This record gives sequence, structure tokens and C-alpha cells, in this order.
Amino acid sequence: MIMYLSMMLTAAIVSYGATWGARLIGNRLELFAPIRSRDMHSSPVSRLGGLGIFAGVLVALAVSSQSFFVKDIFRNNGSPWGVLAGAAVIVLVGVADDLLDLRWWIKLIGQACAALVVAVWGVRMTIIPFVPEPIRFESDPVNIALTTGLIVVTMNAFNFIDGLDGLAAGVAIIGGSAFFLTAYWVHRNAPILDRSDLATLLTAVLVGSCLGFLPHNWFPSKIFMGDSGAMLIGLLMASAGVVSTGQITSGLYDRVNGIPTIIPILLPFAVLFLPLLDLCLAVVRRTAVGRSPWSADRGHLHHKLMDIGYSHRTAVMLLYLWAAVLSFGGLAFAVYPWQIVLAVMVAATLVMGLVTAWPYLSRRGENTGAGVGTAPE
Repeated sequence: MIMYLSMMLTAAIVSYGATWGARLIGNRLELFAPIRSRDMHSSPVSRLGGLGIFAGVLVALAVSSQSFFVKDIFRNNGSPWGVLAGAAVIVLVGVADDLLDLRWWIKLIGQACAALVVAVWGVRMTIIPFVPEPIRFESDPVNIALTTGLIVVTMNAFNFIDGLDGLAAGVAIIGGSAFFLTAYWVHRNAPILDRSDLATLLTAVLVGSCLGFLPHNWFPSKIFMGDSGAMLIGLLMASAGVVSTGQITSGLYDRVNGIPTIIPILLPFAVLFLPLLDLCLAVVRRTAVGRSPWSADRGHLHHKLMDIGYSHRTAVMLLYLWAAVLSFGGLAFAVYPWQIVLAVMVAATLVMGLVTAWPYLSRRGENTGAGVGTAPE
């Protein structure tokens, strides 16, 4: 744990400093993207924050490859470098989009290329956890296609949720922490000699980089992570999920007390539930009116929260709470009996649903009350 936390701290320190540098350069060179109708800010802000997050990831992984214990992850294993190469590609694509506002199909091609780099030289999905038996795929083209598709979807999910100051980084920190603790706990209690794990390292580095970036991005934001940062988070989160899924037949997850077979896939989906929900709703909403799924609008979850009366900060904190309930609820399935966890999750979801809808319900109640007893003129 000490080494993982050290890498997390390294990523945080580097990310904080690099984000400050990216902010300085962006402001001095006036590298601002045009303000769009859906944006929640009114003054130009640099979108180069993704470079700071990537710097934290890059340095932390480089240090890890030479550090006690975690360097075993890199021994005769090119997967970490494949993930890093894919991360570099998506950051370049994201920066180009942040500065030039690329056409959606060009950005999609760039996302596919970055995901393909990870799938070919990094990690691959070879198993889909399923009850009662996991489904295994032996074909390399199928494995590569599955991995590429998963990474592209996850990148777009995080990109869609990045609409308020501090939102995407905070959700990544909360979800990544739950993922990190689960991956670490499973390997810590496994009867194996080498307990180093790529998924644990990736989530530690991701959380650290977002922690270093968040002070710059907290409302009112001084710099945005842009598409480069949001898509980088999605790529790293998906890669960690693929690594965990690949361990399904290793016996590691047989030691958990919840739902062993589906824990590796349950947790990533719990962590990514909010971004994926926002993505699905956006696709349905846009295609229903004949628009491209990739066209921008102002109908995301965070927009809706502000429309019903939440302030910028309050909307972000509410989504943080939702992320915590879902992410750590997924973590609980790996530790406690699933019946107890499910009951608590249902209760927590109902409470959070009521809290979320309260401004709308209270305003509706006031309007209804105001109309009672009013005589027609």
C-alpha cells in the first residue's frame, strides 16, 4: 500500500505543478477555445488541463517502473507502456479538439486509434464475466475489437460528464478510489507470491493526477481539463477495468464474500454509472430529434440539476454523492454479503433520489399551494 500511495502522491505533485504550467502557457498565448452556448462559463478559460493530468500519469508510471515492489508490474510486461502510448495518442487528439474544435467523426477516429494502441500493445479483454460461467474469447481480432469498443465508450462517457468545474475530476477521484481499494484488497488477500497489480497502479496514478489537477479546476475554474483530460481519464479507467476482468479465472475473486463472478465487471460499471447514464441519455435525446449522437447540447445531467435550482457548487457536490454511493456500493459487494449490500444500496438510492428532486418537488408544491383557493375572476 505504501508504494501505491507513494505513486499516487508523485502523480498528484507532478500534476499540480504541470497544470499550473499549462495554465500559465495557455493564458499567456491565449489558447482559448470559443465559448459555446452550452458552456457554463462566460469568460475565456484555457482547456489545456489535460496536459497536466497526463504529465502526472507519465512521471508516476516512469518512476514506478524503477521503484521497489511496483516495478514487478513492468517485468516482461509491455502492457503498462501500451496503455501509456494510448494515453499519449488520446491527449494529442484531445488537445487538437480543444484548440481547433474538430469534427465529431475526426475525433472518433482519433479515439479509436488510441484505444487500438492500448488493445494491440497494452491490455485486452479476453473474458466477459457472466453467471454462471464467464464467456471466454480466444480470437485476437475479437479481443481487440471488444477492448477498443469498451475504451471508446468509456472515453466518451467521461467526456460527456465534464461540464461543470471540478465534476469530472471529482467523479474520477471518487470512483477511482473505490476501484483502487478493491483491486488492492483482492491482491492483498490472495494466496500468490507477486501481489503487484497493474489495475491497482493505474487507478492509484489516475486518482493522484486528478487530485493534483482539482485545485486548479474547482469553481470558479482557472483551467479546464478539456477533451484531452476527460478522454484520458476514460482510457485509464477502462484499461484498469480490462485488467481486472482478465483476472476473473485466476481465482483471486473467489475469495470475496459478495458476488465473486461479476465483481471485476460490476465495479467498473458502478464507478462509471453516472457518465454512462449521461452518455446513453444524450444519444437517445439527440437521435430522437434527428440529430447526430455526437452533436452538442445543453441537456446533460449537470445541466438539468442547475435548471431545477441547484447552484454550480451544489450540483457538483450532489453528483459527487451519487458517485460515492454507486462506487463504494460496488466496493461493498466485494466485502460484505450481497443481500445486505443490495438492501442498503436500494435505501441509499431512494434517499438520494428524493434529495436530488427536492428543489423541483418543493417548487411544485409551492405552486400547487398558491393555486388552491384562488377564485376565478
